[in-house]
Amino acid sequence: MTAESDPIAKSKPDLAATTGYAIAWEDALAPEAGDGTRPAGAEIIAQFVRRLPNSPGVYRMFNAKGDVLYVGKARSLKKRVAAYAKGGGHSNRIARMIGDTANMEFVRTRTETEALLLEANLIKRLRPRYNVLLRDDKSFPYIVITDDHAAPGVFKHRGARIKKRDYFGPFASAGAVTRSINAMQRAFLIRTCSDGVYETRTRPCLLYQIKRCSAPCTGEISLEDYAELVGEAKAFLSGKSSSVQQALSTQMEEASQALDFERAAVYRDRLAALSMVQGHQGINPRGVEEADVFALAQKDGMSCVQVFFFRTGQNWGNRAYFPRADKAVEADEILSQFLAQFYDDKPVPRQILLSHLPQEVDLLAEALTLKAGHKVGVLAPARGEKRDLVDHALLNARESLARRLAESSTQAKLLEGVAEAFGLEEAPRRIEVYDNSHIMGTNAVGAMIVAGPEGFEKNQYRKFNIKNAETVPGDDYGMMREVLTRRFSRLLKESEAMAAEDGIEDGGPQWPDLLLIDGGKGQLSAVMEVLRELGIEDRLTVAGIAKGPDRDAGREKFFMPGKASFMLHERDPVLYFVQRLRDEAHRFAIGSHRARRKKEMVRNPLDEIGGVGPSRKRALLLHFGTAKAVSRAAVADLMAVDGISREMAQIIYDHFHENG
Repeated sequence: MTAESDPIAKSKPDLAATTGYAIAWEDALAPEAGDGTRPAGAEIIAQFVRRLPNSPGVYRMFNAKGDVLYVGKARSLKKRVAAYAKGGGHSNRIARMIGDTANMEFVRTRTETEALLLEANLIKRLRPRYNVLLRDDKSFPYIVITDDHAAPGVFKHRGARIKKRDYFGPFASAGAVTRSINAMQRAFLIRTCSDGVYETRTRPCLLYQIKRCSAPCTGEISLEDYAELVGEAKAFLSGKSSSVQQALSTQMEEASQALDFERAAVYRDRLAALSMVQGHQGINPRGVEEADVFALAQKDGMSCVQVFFFRTGQNWGNRAYFPRADKAVEADEILSQFLAQFYDDKPVPRQILLSHLPQEVDLLAEALTLKAGHKVGVLAPARGEKRDLVDHALLNARESLARRLAESSTQAKLLEGVAEAFGLEEAPRRIEVYDNSHIMGTNAVGAMIVAGPEGFEKNQYRKFNIKNAETVPGDDYGMMREVLTRRFSRLLKESEAMAAEDGIEDGGPQWPDLLLIDGGKGQLSAVMEVLRELGIEDRLTVAGIAKGPDRDAGREKFFMPGKASFMLHERDPVLYFVQRLRDEAHRFAIGSHRARRKKEMVRNPLDEIGGVGPSRKRALLLHFGTAKAVSRAAVADLMAVDGISREMAQIIYDHFHENG
């Protein structure tokens, strides 16, 4: 494999930039034998050992196809790789990995700590077969206070962070964030409206009337007093809940003594709301201010890691993970690799409590401290309140694992039934289901959902806005042809590009084992026409699902190319499973259609003008009131708006008067 044909080699500069470390890539292909072939397994590894330095770094092992088998880190690359070259003493898993190795590549780092962080980065990006892999397709929600505004608001947030804003979290679920924000509205009276709504309010909204907002938008509270409320909210979220409660209690007592019972009632209600915030957090440890608790349970070759988040002395929820790992991998090794990957893109707390202590716990703590910028303690407590927290997490891990094993067993049986019903050689790993949704041809949307051994894979769902001018509105067959053409044309290009890069014929994105279409003979014919045009009709198994008479569930008829139509037994679990797949596709298609229709309904004519972004749009609406008034304005009037130059005013005027 040459550097030019190696897709991983092409990403090296990017990886170095990602980690921010001074690293040197060592590309050392083993020499070819006399017959033009290269050695493999322990023999090729031994050849690499001769040229490796006694310095820390990261190594990657490849098979003959160029797939990454394993990513590892070492204090000494020479000593670590030399261990693989030994003839015996390896577990079956490691022996298989060594036997499959046809090439290796290396990265030197300045320290072993940097090697650990780079290893986690590469594992998450490359997803090697023999590594422990964190399956994490969901981001965590946070509470954000927008300090970059004169009257900061409190909101739920996911995604990238913005400077000059305070973030508090992570929370395990969006529901936990919503409950906390609702309670904080009552406790601190902070606004939750968008900046656009805030700027256009002329009188207090309903939230002010029900005492859940102090209405800084209309001056019901001064910005100075409002800033004090924001400061109290930050103090509470930062762990100073007792001092906030004490201050409110004092103010309530002072108001009561002054016979200002209305003001005293406000403080009383705020104190009650604070108590509810703390009461809804579940287990609130007294001696743990900020920590994440990890507990691992293993059974029948599957692992579950249960994570609990504690911030400001409160339980902010938990989440279960099921990392992919060989059943021979020990619990401490799974936790060690899991933690390094988990914190690759998440803030690190000051304390991490574990059910199993990794062998390299000091190195892990040092790496996380380097990443976080503050000291991080990693420990497996043996007694006391911290041990109780770990035991509680471990109990939840075992229960989650038991549920997943039961679900996996059922799912596996259903997929085997699907294979038998539709003539597949083995249980499908990926099923794609397609459906369309529209109203009289308007806002037409095609939808694709994906299911596999783990159930619905929602991060793989895709929607297709029907935009081909040749597609007749309301033509379901034409819409399905457009959706399938776009989907599989792109899949073909990606597969061909990947094969051209690394020479792997079966490389690239995963193809579906079964294609299910919501429709009968007509829809199936339209789909097969597309697949024949693309030359992949023999590569996919396709089936159409026609609803029963009077749309009676349980009497669906199935159509497949070259086969007679058939039905499944009315009480067959496979039929129920296929119905669930179809209904999920229908739900997703309708939801996507409604979202597009809603967006179309609230669409503003100003959105169609090139160069008019959110800021200029807001300025125009604040100046003229409505988009209709903007359309009637003269160029001179438009120029009077802040941020609108003569050129931009002319563009806006021409947009509304192009037919004039």
